[in-house]
Amino acid sequence: MVDVIRIPGEVRTDFGKGYARRIRANDQIPAVIYGHGHDPIHVSLPGHEMMLVARNANAVIEVLADGEHLCMLKDIQRHPIRPEILHIDLLTVKRGEKVEVDVPLVVTGEVAPGTMYNQEESTVTVLVDALKVPEQFELSVEGREPEQHLYASDINLPSGVELVTDAEMLVVNVAEPIEQDLGEEPEAEGEEAEGEEGEAAEAEASEESSDDE
Repeated sequence: MVDVIRIPGEVRTDFGKGYARRIRANDQIPAVIYGHGHDPIHVSLPGHEMMLVARNANAVIEVLADGEHLCMLKDIQRHPIRPEILHIDLLTVKRGEKVEVDVPLVVTGEVAPGTMYNQEESTVTVLVDALKVPEQFELSVEGREPEQHLYASDINLPSGVELVTDAEMLVVNVAEPIEQDLGEEPEAEGEEAEGEEGEAAEAEASEESSDDE
């Protein structure tokens, strides 16, 4: 069950980059609430609180601004360099409503000796109650041999959670380590070529010496 976080906000009627910069300078974050056919509601939210909330991509919050608005984080625009949130999109949800969300995948365990794995996907999309979104799904690779891959269908989904991602999507690739060519052979060839050049030079010098005599 997701804990609903109550966040105070202020409805705003002014827009534009300049106004947004002033909001952020006051440790506020501009945001918009939309969904269910209602007109978008533009609000400003407390910066510190929203930075903490944004650590969970599927967080559910209740914005207190001219009423109560139950929302999910839909999109977060971050500054390309500084640890700063520029804007947040919030999707209106209702209690008991199912929504499509991307849930992180975490690989656990150790593969068999002499085997390696590569995680091909970091998330899967599921359909789930907005207030019951799992924080993550775990996939164990314990003891797996080469070619014993893991697919989306191998994820153990809780009751009430429906997989939207293709069930045959490869999630974890299990294989033998790839042998690397250290390049010793080309070096040997170089030494051989150098030796041949040396022998040719010695022969040429011997011939020149014979001519001088």
